[in-house]
Amino acid sequence: MLVPRLEKFIGIEVYATSSLGVGGVIRQRVEDFVVREVLVDGSKARINLSEKNVEQRALGSSSVKNRYLLCVLVKRNWDTFLALKAVARQLGISTRRVQFAGIKDAKAVTAQHVTVEDVSAEEIQKVQAKDIEIYPIGYFRSKLSSYYLLGNHFHITIRAISHSKPKIKERITKTIEELAAIGGAPNFFGHQRFGTTRPITHLVGKAIIQQNFEKAAMLYLAKPSPHEHPESRWARKQLQKTQDFKQALKNFPKKLHYERLMLNHLAKKPDDFITAFGKLPPKLRRLFPQAYQAYLFNKFLSKRIEKRLPLNRAKVGDYAVNVKRSGLPMLTMRRIASTKTLAQINKAIQAGKMQLAIPLIGFKQHPSKGVQGEIEKQILQEEDIAMENFRIEAVPEISLRGGLRAATVPLNNFLLGEISEDYANPSKHKAKISFTLYRGSYATIVLRELMKPRNPIKAGF
Repeated sequence: MLVPRLEKFIGIEVYATSSLGVGGVIRQRVEDFVVREVLVDGSKARINLSEKNVEQRALGSSSVKNRYLLCVLVKRNWDTFLALKAVARQLGISTRRVQFAGIKDAKAVTAQHVTVEDVSAEEIQKVQAKDIEIYPIGYFRSKLSSYYLLGNHFHITIRAISHSKPKIKERITKTIEELAAIGGAPNFFGHQRFGTTRPITHLVGKAIIQQNFEKAAMLYLAKPSPHEHPESRWARKQLQKTQDFKQALKNFPKKLHYERLMLNHLAKKPDDFITAFGKLPPKLRRLFPQAYQAYLFNKFLSKRIEKRLPLNRAKVGDYAVNVKRSGLPMLTMRRIASTKTLAQINKAIQAGKMQLAIPLIGFKQHPSKGVQGEIEKQILQEEDIAMENFRIEAVPEISLRGGLRAATVPLNNFLLGEISEDYANPSKHKAKISFTLYRGSYATIVLRELMKPRNPIKAGF
């Protein structure tokens, strides 16, 4: 089955299922893509603000009770970083005092938990920003981080489907059955990890890993995409031609907020590319090398599927990790399957106590061994990248040690809801689905298996 060129560009080169997709479009309306965050203690962030009092509770010991205020942030059509910046600005505090567990989709309605340090519930309730709501629900024992995140629950409407209701139900059901048979959805890093309309994050990351910061900056600032807004594309093309950062600062539209942060510095010091990257938020800065790491993982997993190696069973040389009672993989509790341990590891995988895992290459993380190891080594050779490259001496804080990532993610609580006429697209149908994924996994990876889109951008990815 043909995979769109855009997906191949980000390392997703195959489908894990052979069933036909339903096609259609996601995110035609912002409300078609709803995300609710779930914490490890079972707390689910609520979208409906009239329900907010239901979740009011106090957490943590009294000695730190007033330091970390736990809130739910509901945003509509907002980038996570920009939404947090808007909240911090209203509160008159640094964004470092607003912590979150996970980045959420921008073109969506999302509800997530945040902690705000040394701010009262009364101050939080005064925050007013368009399409943002934030409300306090209690106190937390520490600042929030991904450690406390279990996953996300998605409610998604697929619109503009050309097939009949029975055909839609048949195709979605068959795809879900295929995914269940292989142990879940392939755990690719999704489109938004790289930028869908302008997928250059991993290219910037590779240049940074190679410690070529000028190339990295010019890729980030000046590489245009045919899918972005014409004004942005023109501004990038002009910078590409002239390399005039002062003029670029005048040309770049205000909405390119992060690019303008870098340009503001480069207009004064045009050769200081390392400091220019330092003007970006720390988590965003780290996203670049992480995106390249993610690209390599996608390539490793694609090749494994292409070679018809199993995802729900280990082969000699594969990594396997333990699984917590919550279902989250314990990525530091690892084993490499040998001829002696293979049967035992596969028995544990079958019982749901272990999962197959694939490396996220870093300066401490070695490739797999066996057949999978050969796949990984070949891809690294083709990319001309070694483990040591992930130690970034010029900016040590964004160096990557590496680790492991589960090869599949269970599709929990999947529900195919109403299939009905789509009045927004006459003579077409819409299908409502919902499911839960563990943290770090992407709904768009499930959706691409269900929809098999020919053009991910037109399909709303």
